Amino acid sequence: MADLKALTRRIYDEVFTKGDLALADELVADDFVEREEFPGLSADKAGFVAWLTMMRNAFPDLSMDVAVMASDGDEVWAQAVMRGTHQGEFMGIPASGRSLEVPVMDRIRFRDGTVVEHWGISDSLGMMQQLGVVPEQP
Repeated sequence: MADLKALTRRIYDEVFTKGDLALADELVADDFVEREEFPGLSADKAGFVAWLTMMRNAFPDLSMDVAVMASDGDEVWAQAVMRGTHQGEFMGIPASGRSLEVPVMDRIRFRDGTVVEHWGISDSLGMMQQLGVVPEQP
């Protein structure tokens, strides 16, 4: 059986941080289902690749730094921090040069060494505040 935590770390390091879309295609199953849907994108492999492409274009220095990871059976849970600098258009928001640091929680289910399902929670409001789109509350 594949070391699922090592596969998850590889996805964070090589796919998210280095932007290796060919590896994303290899490690994400064709029948992948995204449970943390992004507005305007499909909840499948094509939608995941479109989201990743959008994120890498907007935040070319995107990184995912894992704080803690656990696995059980065919699933991995990870708490991480997504970091990047807003250097390209993101959802109609022009590049601002601002840095962001967004906490995320991922639950990833694998089958035969590929990702077949993902659930996630991220601080979208905090991200928009850091980008200057939504005012920060006192």
